[in-house]
Amino acid sequence: MDPFFIKAIQLLLSLSLLIILHEFGHFIPAKIFKTRVEKFYLFFDVKFSLFKKQIGETVYGIGWLPLGGYVKISGMIDESMDKEQMAQPPQPWEFRSKPTWQRLIIMLGGVTVNIIVGVAIFIMIVFVWGGNKIESMPLGFEVAPYFEELGFQDGDRILKVNGENFENPLDINRQLFVRDIQSITVVHQNGKKETFAVPEEIGSYMWQEGMMSPFTTITYPVVDSVLADHPAAKAGLQKKDSIVGVNGNKVVYWHEFEQQITENVGKPISIEYFRGNERKMAELTPTEEGIIGVSTNRPFQIEKVNYGFLGSIEKGVELGYWTLHDYIAQFSYVFTAKGATQLGGFGAIGGLFPDVWNWQQFWGTTAFISIILAFMNILPIPALDGGHVMFLLYEMISGRKPNEKVMEYAQIVGFFILIALVLYANGNDVYRWLFGG
Repeated sequence: MDPFFIKAIQLLLSLSLLIILHEFGHFIPAKIFKTRVEKFYLFFDVKFSLFKKQIGETVYGIGWLPLGGYVKISGMIDESMDKEQMAQPPQPWEFRSKPTWQRLIIMLGGVTVNIIVGVAIFIMIVFVWGGNKIESMPLGFEVAPYFEELGFQDGDRILKVNGENFENPLDINRQLFVRDIQSITVVHQNGKKETFAVPEEIGSYMWQEGMMSPFTTITYPVVDSVLADHPAAKAGLQKKDSIVGVNGNKVVYWHEFEQQITENVGKPISIEYFRGNERKMAELTPTEEGIIGVSTNRPFQIEKVNYGFLGSIEKGVELGYWTLHDYIAQFSYVFTAKGATQLGGFGAIGGLFPDVWNWQQFWGTTAFISIILAFMNILPIPALDGGHVMFLLYEMISGRKPNEKVMEYAQIVGFFILIALVLYANGNDVYRWLFGG
């Protein structure tokens, strides 16, 4: 099956599951507090439904517009904008008749469920598949020039971050971007250990400079795979060929080979390599995108870690916490000019899933999306759960209910803000698809 459809199926399945569970987060406390729920829908039923069935006082259904889902709670100003109902005297089964604390719990239910689901999935992943630990990186990292100025060297291996042992060195780039890293301890190729201070706001600097991977793993230039119908395959390169030069320039490491390719985009080049003991030459031209169609294996020694039941709970909660923490830290970059162009819609979310079906990656991506949905829904934007919570907190603090007209207008404004964001984010996806941006 085409990778596009595999990703699309995974996206639809993941979002459907999370939307249903999110809405149950509102539905269950509403029922507990004897609040009438008129509708429970997966997707939006603008004008018509694909499916609907009434059970008791609630109509359960599936809409045709896959932009989310909703529960319609009696006596609540929501996306249904049911002004006729709100014009009637309050009834005891309505949302507006319930104590503020009950209404707050109902509104926080969806976000709470998304957090719980995300953490529960992480726990399940760790328990079923365990985890990976980088045992060794014999060649260390290639270091970006900016970090060389701080004292780091090519071949450095990371030992500690902020004075604590660092379990997975491959996480260093992401953590520099979103966490408070003040110092890194490395061991140089000569065996000397040094600790270097990391400048404040390093994440912001990396973002502005486009330096998202200042530490790149070093590996030898041995071909592991060759893509058919690409320049390398047409030139005769094969798996296990060992590259030693490009255009007469000596190549020792894979990143040096990649640099030579990048510097000669669209130009004919000669690649010198060994196949066994035989020295050979290949003539080819990298594409305008700098692709020749070869890849290599990174030299990691990975140790499988089994956490057990209790250990999986601890590790899963830790993964959930840091997923939320890192996303919140990264979210601030959205408010920059560059960040706005990076916003993505359903295409970007679908791209998180693998090209082939893999349950571990599917559940990992679903857990990530669940926690992100929780954060996005709690933002204080009218029409989102966070907007309702904002008005409820105002009521609890001031002792006065907000004016219903104000809430109606706020709901309309919030709805149009959300539509604009959805159109903009998905427009970015289309632009990147068309122009490769």
